[in-house]
Amino acid sequence: MFSIEDCIIQLATPVSSPGSRSSALSTTNCEEKKGEGGRVHFMNPYVNKTSVYKGSKILRAARSQRVKAQSTRATQLYHNLLKIAGKSWGVPLIHRRTLYKTVTERVLAHGAVAWCLEPTVRIARKLSTIQRPFLLAISGAYRTTSTAALQVILGIPPLHLQLQREARGTALFRLRLPLSTNVSDIDPSEIEEKATGWSTHPSEHLSPTQISLDDGGNINTGLRIYTDGSKTERGAEILALLKAVEHAVSLPTQQLTILVDNQASINSAANPKSHNSIARKIFKLLHGHPHIRVSWIKAHVGYIGNEEADRLAKETAETENFPKTPLELPKSFIKTFLRQKMLATWQMAWDDGDTGRLIHNIIPKVSLHPINWTRNEVLFFTGHGPLPSFLHRFNLAETSFCSCGGIGTPIHYATVCLLTTSYHMAPPSQQHQPIWFRRVANNSTSRRKIHNLLHFLQREASLFRPDPN
Repeated sequence: MFSIEDCIIQLATPVSSPGSRSSALSTTNCEEKKGEGGRVHFMNPYVNKTSVYKGSKILRAARSQRVKAQSTRATQLYHNLLKIAGKSWGVPLIHRRTLYKTVTERVLAHGAVAWCLEPTVRIARKLSTIQRPFLLAISGAYRTTSTAALQVILGIPPLHLQLQREARGTALFRLRLPLSTNVSDIDPSEIEEKATGWSTHPSEHLSPTQISLDDGGNINTGLRIYTDGSKTERGAEILALLKAVEHAVSLPTQQLTILVDNQASINSAANPKSHNSIARKIFKLLHGHPHIRVSWIKAHVGYIGNEEADRLAKETAETENFPKTPLELPKSFIKTFLRQKMLATWQMAWDDGDTGRLIHNIIPKVSLHPINWTRNEVLFFTGHGPLPSFLHRFNLAETSFCSCGGIGTPIHYATVCLLTTSYHMAPPSQQHQPIWFRRVANNSTSRRKIHNLLHFLQREASLFRPDPN
C-alpha cells in the first residue's frame, strides 16, 4: 500500500517517457531503490534510467509551499477579521471565536491530510505563527501574551494538533489508510461503512405500536425478551437487539416484546434512513414482522429481567473464553479517540511548557470549551495589561511603582492600592497567592470586580503614574 508521502512524490515529480507513453509516474510498474543521501532511483521501462529523484526534498518542498500558501490565506482572513472586531469594539469575543472555528480553521484545514498528517517541528512553529494573530484578535490581549495561555483560555488547540487530528480522520475515513503504530492500531477495514439512502421505500414504515420509548418495566403480558450489551464491547447494545429480533422471528407468531435499556439503539433501529447497517437490518425484520414490539426499559431500578440480563452480560464479559464478536467501529468512536489523543498531546505540552505559567496555575487542564473571560479579565490574569509592573518590563514606563508607592502588580491593585479601595478583595499571604488567583478566577462576583477595576485603570491611567518630581 502506498503512503501519503509516496503519492505526493509521484504527483510532484514530472518525468518524461518515450513515444506516446504517459508522462505520469506509474504506481504499479515502478520499483524504487534507495541509495545514499536519501536519493531514490526509479526503475521503470517508461522512465529514463538516469533519472534520480530526491524524494525527501520534493516532499519538504511541497509541504513548505503548502504552508506558505496557507499563511497568505490566513493573512487575508486576519485583516478581514480586524475590519469587524477591534480590541474594545465590534463583534463579541464568542462570535469572533466562532468565526475563527467555522471559517478560518476550515480554510486552513484544506488538504491537511497531504501535509499535516505528521507535522514536523518547523511546520508546527509556522502554524503557531499563523494562529497567533487570530488568538490576539479574538481575546483582545496584549501582543506579549503567551500563545499557549491564549489557546487554553479560548479553548482553541494548537493549530498543528487540530489539523493533524483532521488529517488522521481523513486518512482513516476517506483514504482508508492506517495510522502509524505509535498513534493507533485501528484497521481501516474495521471502520463502519456509512449506509446512504432509505433502507426501504419511504411509504413503508413501522407500526406506531411497535416502538415505544416509555418505560416498559410493567409489561407483564406475552413473551418478553431482555437484552444488554453495555458490559461487553462498543456497539454491542444494537447488536444485542439484532440478535433478539432474529430469535423472535424464529419463534411462532405470538405477542412478543423486546425490552432494551438503551434508547439510542431503539431510535436508530426505528429510523429507515439510519446510517448504521445493523440498524437497517433490524428495521427490515421489524417491518416484516409487525407482531414484534420493541420497548425501552429503565435500567438499574429493580426490574428482574433487566437485572438478570445485565448480570449475565457482565459475567460473560469477565470470563476468559469470552467470544469476541467482530463489530465495526462507529465513526463517532473514531472521532472521540482522535479528539482524546489530541487533548492528551496538548495537555502534555501545556504541563511541560515554560510560558503561560500564571494561567497554568489557574487553568491546569486544557479543554475545547472557552473560559469565557472578558478582555479585562484576560489582561488581569495574564499580567499583561495596563500595569506599571508589566509596562516597565518592556521599557514602556519609567518605573514599576504605582503612584501610591507600591509595585503596580495585578494583586496590588485588587487588594491594597489606596487608589482602588472600591474594588478591593481580601489580600492573601505570599504563599497563598496562587490559590487566591484560582479562587478569584472561579468566582463570577470577583471577576466582575476585576473587570471594573481594569476599566478604571484604563480610564484613569494618568492617576496611577508616579510624579516624576
